[in-house]
Amino acid sequence: MKKTPSPETQNNALAMAKATQKPGQTKEQTKLIAAGIEKGIAEYKKREKAKSRDRDKARKQQLKVKSNNHQIDDTDMYQGEPNSQMTTAAWSLLGLLLLSWAGFAVYMFMA
Repeated sequence: MKKTPSPETQNNALAMAKATQKPGQTKEQTKLIAAGIEKGIAEYKKREKAKSRDRDKARKQQLKVKSNNHQIDDTDMYQGEPNSQMTTAAWSLLGLLLLSWAGFAVYMFMA
């Protein structure tokens, strides 16, 4: 499906073709040059649109990766550090409990 260039693009192409017109150049030649310029403008717009899409995809993918990394960091922080601190605290409390039972047992058997 071929799209015809916008009237603005056609006018710009014709103006550029007339600006570069050589002496003795016919109107037909000028129109052919204008058509070539229109094709060039259309190709340029097509390429820029594709580049813009690619940049947008890359930006969205970076945001997604960054978001995923941020979520993983948050879950690691909440899961990793409290567990190691709880383990140390639990062992300390267990040790104190065993020490107090041992002290109580010694007190009961010595008295």
